[in-house]
Amino acid sequence: MIKELLADAQKNKAQNAISVWRGDITTLDCDAIVNAANSTLLGGGGVDGAIHNTAGPQLLEECKTLGGCTTGAAKITYGYNLPASYIIHTVGPIYNGKVEQRLELADCYKNSLDLARKHHLHSIAFPAISTGAYAYPVDEAARIALLTCTEWINANADYGMSVVLTCFNSGVYNAYQELVKKAQNGELD
Repeated sequence: MIKELLADAQKNKAQNAISVWRGDITTLDCDAIVNAANSTLLGGGGVDGAIHNTAGPQLLEECKTLGGCTTGAAKITYGYNLPASYIIHTVGPIYNGKVEQRLELADCYKNSLDLARKHHLHSIAFPAISTGAYAYPVDEAARIALLTCTEWINANADYGMSVVLTCFNSGVYNAYQELVKKAQNGELD
């Protein structure tokens, strides 16, 4: 199934693309970066802390007006001192093996992409949501990210969205790269 979805996405490669990149998401110059936030949206550790630190104190002030965020939902703020124009904040599930968490994680990607489209944004970078402190298994999280983004691009083929799946460390990067390779070789269903 993923191979077919990727094949469909490849047909629209001029307008739509998914890529995997290793590095610091706060350095990316795109329309929006996604923050794997906690439910308060007031900053935390990992990528959330890095985004808040780099964006500056104005981000915290704007986040205070948003009233938090539920798991799987997404909210948008300005990027402030980041190269990205906007930050889309989403709250991933804390992993405990329940099936509904797959849907919540997929919702993080889908709702972020929907919000980006609503705001006429055409490039978005995601971190590996929930794979840090929230302990979601990297292989499963990568599969959900790739599948959900590919499905969204296929369903919105007329729009033109560039998606970057960013990986802060080599372990996560290698997992994403391996998954993409397997999908392209038809080894995933």
